[in-house]
Amino acid sequence: MAYIPRLKQEYKDRVVPALKEEFGYKNVMMVPKLQKIVLSRGVGAAVSDKKLIDYAVEELTKITGQKAVSTISKKDVASFKLRKGMPIGAKVTLRGERMYEFLDRLVTSALPRVRDFGGIKANGFDGRGNYNLGVTEQIIFPEIDIDKVNKIAGFDITFVTSADTDKEAKSLLTELGLPFKKN
Repeated sequence: MAYIPRLKQEYKDRVVPALKEEFGYKNVMMVPKLQKIVLSRGVGAAVSDKKLIDYAVEELTKITGQKAVSTISKKDVASFKLRKGMPIGAKVTLRGERMYEFLDRLVTSALPRVRDFGGIKANGFDGRGNYNLGVTEQIIFPEIDIDKVNKIAGFDITFVTSADTDKEAKSLLTELGLPFKKN
């Protein structure tokens, strides 16, 4: 028997019927699903020090379990001493099993380690059913060894869903376990 991540199984067993009932979907295929999770980190200081990109790629790879790639600038910006084609960040896109595994680790072990955590803000929706979340410290993830971190830095997490509205996307993410703040 093949391994199925806990959240993926929970999505099929509990989330789909709950959302189907809440929004009155006619069939299972209308129920919104999580398509991908993108983690990205901009490294502005990489203009002067190229090793910072390697650190960012290495940390995102450790956190997600999937190889991260460096992102390059698209144009010249003279005031930032930036040239077209210079590496300025790192990103990783998670889909399928790894996506559900990462979401499970984020909800169960990383977010509870945030200082004074009272839930995540619900104003990160973009109007098309996607949600953006900013993490201020990478050390909330248990995979990162705090002694080997050269600089505390944050990154952005984008949850891309197939939902048409923000209300549907929020219901989906809440059912999957994201702890939104109560108004």
